[in-house]
Amino acid sequence: MFEHLTPYAGDPILSLVETFNADPRPHKVNLCIGIYFDNDGKMAQPHSVHIAEERVGMGIKNYLPMEGHAGLRAEIPKLLFGTNHPVITENRVSVVQTLGGSGALRLGADFLHTWLSGGKAYVSDPTWDNHRGIFTAAGFEVGDYPYYNPETIGVKFQELCEFAKSQPENTIFLLHPCCHNPTGVDLSREQWDELLDIFVSHKLIPFMDIAYQGFGDDFDQDAYAVRRAADLGLPLLISSSFSKNMSLYGQRTGGLTVVSPSAEEATLVLGQLQLGIRRIYSTPPAQGGLTAYHVLSNETLTAQWKQEVYKMRDRIRAMRQRIYEVLQQKQPEKDFSYFVKQRGMFSYTGLSVVQVHRLRDEFGVYLLDSGRICIAGLNESNVNYVADCLATVFAE
Repeated sequence: MFEHLTPYAGDPILSLVETFNADPRPHKVNLCIGIYFDNDGKMAQPHSVHIAEERVGMGIKNYLPMEGHAGLRAEIPKLLFGTNHPVITENRVSVVQTLGGSGALRLGADFLHTWLSGGKAYVSDPTWDNHRGIFTAAGFEVGDYPYYNPETIGVKFQELCEFAKSQPENTIFLLHPCCHNPTGVDLSREQWDELLDIFVSHKLIPFMDIAYQGFGDDFDQDAYAVRRAADLGLPLLISSSFSKNMSLYGQRTGGLTVVSPSAEEATLVLGQLQLGIRRIYSTPPAQGGLTAYHVLSNETLTAQWKQEVYKMRDRIRAMRQRIYEVLQQKQPEKDFSYFVKQRGMFSYTGLSVVQVHRLRDEFGVYLLDSGRICIAGLNESNVNYVADCLATVFAE
C-alpha cells in the first residue's frame, strides 16, 4: 500500500542530535540544537517558572477551549505590545494559544492561505529550515528575500528594501523581530522603520516570528519591530514561543496574535482561527498554558522571570566574548568581532561545510552544515576547548 512513498531524509537539526547522542566520545559538544543550557551543561528552567508549575500542579484534567487558556491569551499581547497599546484597548487583537511557536506559524499560514488567495510568502535568506516547510505545507509558493551578507556579516538592507518594493500587494514576509535564526544578525531600529514604511506604502503583510524575546536586549526593545508595525496600522501576525525564555520545551506553549483594523474584524479572525484549531488539534495543552499564565499574571513572578531571562542572556553574551577573545588572540589578522555583535542564541560562524565536518569528525564539536552555532550550548567547561577547535579549523 505504501511502497510508492519517498524516503524522508530527516530534519537536519534533529537528525544531527541523534548522531551526537550516538557519539561515544566523552568530550563531545552539542552546539546544533536550539536549547538553552546553563553553565553546568544542563537544561535550565527559570525558578519563577518552576514556582508557577508547582502552583499549577496537575489540576487541569478537562479540555481547554479551542482558543486556549483565557488568562494566557490576555497576557500575550501585553508582552508583545505593552500594557496599554491601542491595539489592545481597542480590542483589535485576536489571540489563540498554540502548540508552541511552530503551531502558531502553521495556524497562521493556513489562515492566510485560505483568506488571501494568490499571495506568495517569502522567508529570509537564510532562515530556520522549518519556516519554509511550514508555509509550503500550508500551500504557499515560498521564496527568499535578501537578508544575510556573508562578506560584511551584516544585512543586505538596501537589497531587502528594493526587493520589498518590487512585490505586489498582500505578499507575506516572514520576519524575525529579534535574535535572527540562524545568523544572529538583526536590523537596527532605523532599518525597521524604513522597511516597515515600505510595507505600509506597498500593502505588504508582515508575519513576525518572535521566538527569543528577552534574549536580545530586553523584552521591550526586542519587541520594537512588532510595536512599530502595530503603530503604523499594518495588518500583522505574530507567532510567540515560550519554549526558550520559559524553558517550556516539552509543554509546547506558544501563541498566535493577529492585529486587525477593527474590533469587528478581530472577532471574525478569532472565529476562523478557532475553526482552524478544531480541524488540526482541537485544543492546546493545558499545563504549559496555565504555567505561562501564572508567570505573566503575577507581578512578582513576572519581574523575577524577566531578570532570570536576562541572566541567561548575559551568560550567552559572556560565551560570545570568550570565543571572540580566544579566536582574536590566536589569529589577530582576522576580525572575529561578529561573534559579539550578533545577538541571541545563535551565531553564523562563517565556517564552510568541510570545516564543520572536520569539527564533528576530529573534535566531536557538532554544529549545522551552514556553520550556525548555538552559543547557549557553551559553558565554562567546554568554551575554551571549542574556541581552540574553531581556531584550528579557521586556520586552514
